[in-house]
Amino acid sequence: MHTVAVLSLKGGVGKTTVALGIASAALRRGTRTLVADLDPQGNATTSLDPPYTEATLADVLETPARAVLERAIAPSVWSEEVDVLVGAEELELLNEPGPDGRRLENLSRALDELHQRPLREDPYELVIIDCPPSLGRLTKSALVAADSALIVTEPTMYAVAGAQRALEAIERIREEHNPDLRPIGVLVNKLRVRSYEHQFRVAELRENFGSLVMPTAIPDRLAVQQAQGACSPIHEWHSPGAQEIALTFNMVLAKILRSSRAGRHRVRGEEDPTDTPAEVSGNAG
Repeated sequence: MHTVAVLSLKGGVGKTTVALGIASAALRRGTRTLVADLDPQGNATTSLDPPYTEATLADVLETPARAVLERAIAPSVWSEEVDVLVGAEELELLNEPGPDGRRLENLSRALDELHQRPLREDPYELVIIDCPPSLGRLTKSALVAADSALIVTEPTMYAVAGAQRALEAIERIREEHNPDLRPIGVLVNKLRVRSYEHQFRVAELRENFGSLVMPTAIPDRLAVQQAQGACSPIHEWHSPGAQEIALTFNMVLAKILRSSRAGRHRVRGEEDPTDTPAEVSGNAG
């Protein structure tokens, strides 16, 4: 089981869009997935539209016991292969720093429980944590629990500073709590290919972060909002724009699954052999 934290330290960059896009690619690939909605706004939960649960992720962070987990996880409307660890507004109450550092490990304890004793016969291969757009206790909890972290940014003048702060946060958590954590990349979202400003900012990101910047970006397309509004995976939205985005998310997922690091959260599958990077490699360049 591999756990990836999807984070941004700036709101409005489409972090939840990326988390859902990866989940959609995982569903298309047949990878059993859990989306943990750690953002108090709960947008991932809304788009995945699970049935009512008696508990939420807020309860799990307070008491990471199996009985609480079982009440907080439900199948998404997408498929029984994509489950939701349901978010709630109450998560905001847990986002402030507190004196008890052990509480940072509660999400990790909960995921360990799912890894060691799956809820059903086919265990999760991938856990996607949708983090809030800040570096409070919730995002730190996600980084303590994660195997890898994906930074989402927009091609704006604040992109480099935001990505740098996120990388520094990942490094601090790696040094203090989770030595196996690693950044898997910086993904540019909402790219307008014909915008000189956007191309300039992407080049600036690459100059500063080199190969950490994903070779493709997520183009700015209306199909993303349409699919989310319909509670539908982007891979099932058949407009040309949606299919272009779906291919990019296939590549992002393949990079996540190519992780060769052994450890607690380990994906059973190998790299995705299906989609060819060359098809969309020009999106960001």
